[in-house]
Amino acid sequence: MLYEINEKALKLESEGKKIIRLNLGDPDMATPPEIVEASYTAMKAGKTKYSSSYGEMRLRQKIAEVHGAKAENVVITPGSKWGIFASMFLMLKNGGNVIIPTPYWTAYDLIAKTLGIKTKLLRTEMENDWKVDPNELESLIDAETKMIILNNPNNPTSKAMDNKTLDGIVEVANKKGIVVLSDEVYGAISFNPTKSILDYGTDTPHIVSNGFSKTFTMTGWRIGYLVANKPFIDNVTKLNQITINNVPVFIQDAALKGLELHAQIAGNIKAKYKQRADLASKKLASAGFKFTQPDAPFYLFPKRDGLDGEKFTLDLLDRGVAVAPGTSFGDYREHFRISLTAPDDQIETALDKICEATN
Repeated sequence: MLYEINEKALKLESEGKKIIRLNLGDPDMATPPEIVEASYTAMKAGKTKYSSSYGEMRLRQKIAEVHGAKAENVVITPGSKWGIFASMFLMLKNGGNVIIPTPYWTAYDLIAKTLGIKTKLLRTEMENDWKVDPNELESLIDAETKMIILNNPNNPTSKAMDNKTLDGIVEVANKKGIVVLSDEVYGAISFNPTKSILDYGTDTPHIVSNGFSKTFTMTGWRIGYLVANKPFIDNVTKLNQITINNVPVFIQDAALKGLELHAQIAGNIKAKYKQRADLASKKLASAGFKFTQPDAPFYLFPKRDGLDGEKFTLDLLDRGVAVAPGTSFGDYREHFRISLTAPDDQIETALDKICEATN
């Protein structure tokens, strides 16, 4: 229902209704001017031709440096979503199933269904701080299981996985010979340090998907990357060669500039979204909503006992606020997701309307 809500919001806006958009994780901040200028400079320099399907070496080297890997472990993709799609396609095109803890980012399940892949959903609960139980995970693994997808920090809960839990998941995956695909797109802007799957080594079968959309407010630029062992990176590159060929070089130059300014840009984003998260937490708590404190931008996933999240979401849209129902992320009817990706004054107005709507 996530995409249906977005389409309805767009329709209402086209009819002249003012909608505060808290339904998508699209940062309201502009792409930093240094990044835009780097892309413009690259275009003027003629960097508009075909290029390597692995990605530009300078960018791959910089990404490798950030992650403690080698350039041969990195491939550039048109957004992190493509990297996830490519990984699932390559790992599961000949059959098998994938385990996904819930709540989850909607695209994982939709990609699996598009590819004809069976999913096994591992439910987690707010009351247990959204922790994955490694023993329960192991019980879901069968002879056909080829992949476990993690989103750390998580969308929609904004919770980061504690080290002990991640250690347990990796131990189970290694014992069973299962690949972990770890979507870490929010990791660099987490409010606290977050452990990466790469901390267990880059010579393992595990895969990191990451990108520039969230950290550098580059959602529309469509550039991401995978970090994995070299044979898998080579296979993704072959898929790139027969599909997208390469991410435009001028966009890769922009991403490289972002990495060069990483500390400054990520610091600004973390500070802004921590301020917003604190405001939202205070207002929602005072209105009686239950939720876990976010460890990263951009989301909160509140709950109210007995709430019909889908009806609440539709009613709220009529009040001029778009949020996403909890059922978009699994079987969480009493929840809804708020994305703190609008200007501060709009967020405050929207939060007031959300709190009023349940009275």
